Amino acid sequence: MSAAEVLTQPAVPPGYKLLQLTTSYGPVFRPVKTTPPRDATTEEIPVIDISGIFSDDITDRKAVAAEIRNAATTIGFFYMKGHRIPDEVIQTCLKSARDFFHQPEEIKQKVNQVNSKWFNGWSGPRANRVNVVESIDYRESFGMRYDPRYDPLVDDVDSIPQEIKDGFRAEEYVWEQTANLPSFKEGVLSYWRACLALARRLVRVFALALDLPEDYFDQKTSHPDSAVALNYYPTITESALQAPEEAVSIGSHTDLQFFTMLWQDQNGGLQVLTRDGQWLNATPIEGTFVVNIGDYLQRITNDRFISTVHRAKNFKAAERFSMPFFFGFNFNETCGVLPSCIDEDHPAKYDPISCEEWVRLRFSKTTLEKKT
Repeated sequence: MSAAEVLTQPAVPPGYKLLQLTTSYGPVFRPVKTTPPRDATTEEIPVIDISGIFSDDITDRKAVAAEIRNAATTIGFFYMKGHRIPDEVIQTCLKSARDFFHQPEEIKQKVNQVNSKWFNGWSGPRANRVNVVESIDYRESFGMRYDPRYDPLVDDVDSIPQEIKDGFRAEEYVWEQTANLPSFKEGVLSYWRACLALARRLVRVFALALDLPEDYFDQKTSHPDSAVALNYYPTITESALQAPEEAVSIGSHTDLQFFTMLWQDQNGGLQVLTRDGQWLNATPIEGTFVVNIGDYLQRITNDRFISTVHRAKNFKAAERFSMPFFFGFNFNETCGVLPSCIDEDHPAKYDPISCEEWVRLRFSKTTLEKKT
């Protein structure tokens, strides 16, 4: 979402309706076609084989970067194959999610997010409303955030500079209150570590895609704002479909940080909004993750890379699971518009802003403000 879209409520052309979104800048309004969602083509949401990022040959890595740049500047979404996250790690985490969400509510309440300062833990059914003009989210979730004690690249937690430590948002209670599931902690952490290792490689390819040195973001992501959410989507009920608001599993939104890597099961439900207002079904493709650009990356690329609106709807009889991994800068890091995204015809649209301030701004526009 660019700042230029904020506050002005546009006229709605025939065949469209108006969608309001919450961003760090304030409310944003987007015209959306009233035609039903349709399946995306591979031209609209491409499938990118990222195996080249593991090559010692810079030419291979730059070839992947070129494909990512094309996706990031057109739709802001792509499927990622060749990622090398073992299926065993994914399936073990999925089992951990199933085991957790299938427990009685009184057990899940022990790790309720209301007891967290930083949004860690369980968020129950009907506890969130991501979009103010759509329904309450028909979803449960469990979240955990970056903890250097579980980061394989951190040898000595005590040696981390205090200004970086001040941005840590992990809370041990999420593991203490889920200890009744003996394999839960390791199942989730193994998935988080695998995603973190991949994201650290991927962010280097993003640097190449932006015509920057490959290690440009390394220092800014040494202790990144990286989080896993386990999402459980039961079937949207028939009664919800009769409500005046459009029924959603998670409402229309953009992601906050640098990029998101989403594993989704084969039940489907993810929908992506094109720039011309058409909802596309991001149909699951076996063996892939879906990657999307976040708002902070759009900002520092001067709106060159696109943070795209998306949502989920589960109308199928089967329950749906997804496991997004969110990746951003160290909280203390400040970044302005990148030098490769500025020229005489494209001056910087935005001032430098810290990752922490960016997150605070977004939450100040939502009902989560009390927790920042």
